[in-house]
Amino acid sequence: MAKPTPVASAEEAAALRRRLRRLVAAVAAGSADAEAFDEAAEALAKLRDAELGPRKDRAVAGCGGVNKGGTEAAAVPEQFLCPISSEIMRDPVVLASGQEKEKTYDRRFIQEWLSAGNRTCPQTQQVLSNTILIPNHLVRSMILQWCTDNGITLPPVENQEEDLVTNNERKTFSKIFERIASSSNLSEQREAIKDLRLLTKCNSSLRAAIGEKPDSISQMISTVSNPELENNAEVLEDMVTTVLNLSIHESNKKIIGDDSMAIPFLIRALQSGTMEARSNAAAAIFSLSALNSNKAKIGELGAMRPLVDLLEHGSMIAKKDAASAIFNLCMLHENKSRATKSGVIDVTLKAIVDDSLVDESLAILALLSGDHETVEEIGETGGVASMLRVIKEDQCKRNKENAAAVLFAVCMYDRTKLREVAEDENLNGSLAWLAQNGTSRARRKAAGILDKMKRAVHHTHYSC
Repeated sequence: MAKPTPVASAEEAAALRRRLRRLVAAVAAGSADAEAFDEAAEALAKLRDAELGPRKDRAVAGCGGVNKGGTEAAAVPEQFLCPISSEIMRDPVVLASGQEKEKTYDRRFIQEWLSAGNRTCPQTQQVLSNTILIPNHLVRSMILQWCTDNGITLPPVENQEEDLVTNNERKTFSKIFERIASSSNLSEQREAIKDLRLLTKCNSSLRAAIGEKPDSISQMISTVSNPELENNAEVLEDMVTTVLNLSIHESNKKIIGDDSMAIPFLIRALQSGTMEARSNAAAAIFSLSALNSNKAKIGELGAMRPLVDLLEHGSMIAKKDAASAIFNLCMLHENKSRATKSGVIDVTLKAIVDDSLVDESLAILALLSGDHETVEEIGETGGVASMLRVIKEDQCKRNKENAAAVLFAVCMYDRTKLREVAEDENLNGSLAWLAQNGTSRARRKAAGILDKMKRAVHHTHYSC
């Protein structure tokens, strides 16, 4: 069978994936509005077309679903079907599949694929960078809504595999921690730590076992305080990645966050680890920050500055992990000031000027734009020109929307910036265009700026 021809460039597809990551983070944190769900559905459909070619809706078949009315089965959106089983996904999970692409599968089918020893993506055949499965809450909620709207009842999801801990896994867990904590042989300890990293990477049930022995986290971290282990970059990397693997399990987020040693350990890794260790530490912080209680602890313990440093100086993957962590943390008001004081405004504005991490940087700035301290700094560091350029030149609607939100906040806070905006508007008419053609939020923000400009002109004329 001929491979479908993609209908979008690699850059456009990458932009769609970045939009989805941000939207999924907002949904997981409970901060998404109806527009975010609609945009996510649109982005998923476009990404499907970009990756696999034009969509052809399929009837409900082999999915175990029942149309209550007994009428002809509804056409199922392609993005709701598991690529392996071609059935509606009941427990969609995300799998990183190489080249920074992510694929969504039904958990039971991708787990079978991985359990059979496969370490390639079923769709792309690329070697997997890891086999961690992350729940795709956004897609799951969209599927449930679609089923409700179409009178379809899906069979209940079987007991979640990652909630089941067998006796064999308990024994494996106990033995490996005994090797880590009790062995006097450093080589044996290093090997045990590496084994734990690998086991928690591919065994979801073993990740769940930590809930039965929550003090194991501190026990593991205490072992690494041995100078001969602490100064070993490979050991640190293995430990950080193990904490990341464990944090993927929902119940473990609170356990790890409540552990007095875990978050300080991740912050130390952010400051002094290898690039991979720093990247995985940022990813672990992003995972843990799904809980508001963890957001507060992470911010209070000083994670923001090393995250901003990683956002500026890290590898591309590390920068993305840092941006995701910063965005999630800043959903808590107290962390917004911490981010600003840590230099995030300069770093994100520079990234936008350099055309690097534009989506992520704009999302962070828009989130921070409700804070006066932040808005003042954006205005003082050339942010107005950067936002205007995005509104004029960027092809992504969400980026235009975020830039308009930032620009609106600056203009509301500092009327002197209206002159710079007005001069650009007289030349290009970008805001007038956005007020007619942008997303609903972008239209509101653009119209608000234009109204403010008119009032300022009227006031000046009246004063004269």
